[in-house]
Amino acid sequence: MTMDFHGYPFELTPLSEDDGGGWLIVFPDFPGAVMSDGETPEEALANGRKALDSVISVYTEDGRTLPTPFSGGGVSGKFNLRAPKRLHAMLNKAAKQEGVSMNTLAIALLAEGLGRREAR
Repeated sequence: MTMDFHGYPFELTPLSEDDGGGWLIVFPDFPGAVMSDGETPEEALANGRKALDSVISVYTEDGRTLPTPFSGGGVSGKFNLRAPKRLHAMLNKAAKQEGVSMNTLAIALLAEGLGRREAR
């Protein structure tokens, strides 16, 4: 499900039992900065709105320019990635230790890295 708060689109997706169950909400315009979850879609939405409001407040207080809301631009949200076997093994091990899927961990790591890059 994709909708928006304050004009910023978000993605609301169910988490698998392997990922702890519940629902995940992510605001892609703020890589690594705005995501939350909840046991129900309603709880995830409420938590996501609070998280987005907090980040917008911080941006405003710091005098930072808010990102322009993304319109979708023809991307599907899916891509394939080839990784060296060693990196694949490291990701697999870390995901098992965190109790999440490799996909969930990879998304979190990519978002965190992109967020750091944008902060520079």
